[in-house]
Amino acid sequence: MFRGREALEGTNPVNKKLAAALSGGAVLVLALSGCGDDSEEKVNAWAKDVCDQAQPQIKKRADAQQAIISTAADGKPADIQAADSKAFADIAAADKALAKAVRDAGVPPVDNGEKLQQDAVKELDATAAAYLDLKKKVDELDPKNQQKFADGLQTVADGLKKIERMDQEALAKLQSGELGKAMAKQPGCQRADTSSPAGGASPSSGKA
Repeated sequence: MFRGREALEGTNPVNKKLAAALSGGAVLVLALSGCGDDSEEKVNAWAKDVCDQAQPQIKKRADAQQAIISTAADGKPADIQAADSKAFADIAAADKALAKAVRDAGVPPVDNGEKLQQDAVKELDATAAAYLDLKKKVDELDPKNQQKFADGLQTVADGLKKIERMDQEALAKLQSGELGKAMAKQPGCQRADTSSPAGGASPSSGKA
């Protein structure tokens, strides 16, 4: 009767993949970096407005990522389920708040600013909905059936890869050009550091 242990051993690597995908994927504005000359005052003001509101959301995402990493090594299925469910809910809430921050800041004072804003808000909202869907999938898993739980977690990890691409697309527009440089200068948009007791690497900074 050691099948459960074997299944659990199969669960942990999958959750490690989940943690790796989350920590290595797009983490929204905290991946922004840039060098270059001063941006115009209006652009900097817009970036500051967004980044000031983004800072607590960046921390929320980093904490959610850390929760998944912390249970990835040796967490029991029920612990993994609870941690992943809460993490996805927190990330969804952070994405919704980031979308609101971009919306409330108004149209960025750059070329095609209105379209940039609309696209970013739309995609952040869509990403938030996708994370809530992942939360639902995690909640529906049966932690008592460890083999099925491991299989279900793999499906969740596959879904996370698709959301990564959505995250990247949502932020690529804001990361570009003058706007990206202005946001990169703002303390509120700097990457949130997390410790990694389970050996997870914190996300690397973007290229300068």
